[in-house]
Amino acid sequence: MIYGQELDNQGRCLHYHGPTDVVALACARCQRYYACYKCHDGIEGHDFKSTDKNFSYPVMCGICSFKLSFLDYKKGSCPYCKHGFNPKCQNHETIYFKRS
Repeated sequence: MIYGQELDNQGRCLHYHGPTDVVALACARCQRYYACYKCHDGIEGHDFKSTDKNFSYPVMCGICSFKLSFLDYKKGSCPYCKHGFNPKCQNHETIYFKRS
């Protein structure tokens, strides 16, 4: 399940709602998948905590709901449904993933 504010059925939210904004990211603290850190921080009683890049499934595809490894996510599209991800998400990578 993807959490967030004003979500559509593919995980796009109030803050990020372009055609390729379909990635949900896991918070290391609550273990829930959120459309973005802004949605998380607006709903939960704690700040978003990044996951380790080696965490089994830190990402979920909003199109097909498959959970992805960091390496699968970095390929730029879902390996299951082939839907592309927003390449600008890498600008927020340090928010979602701990530096190794």
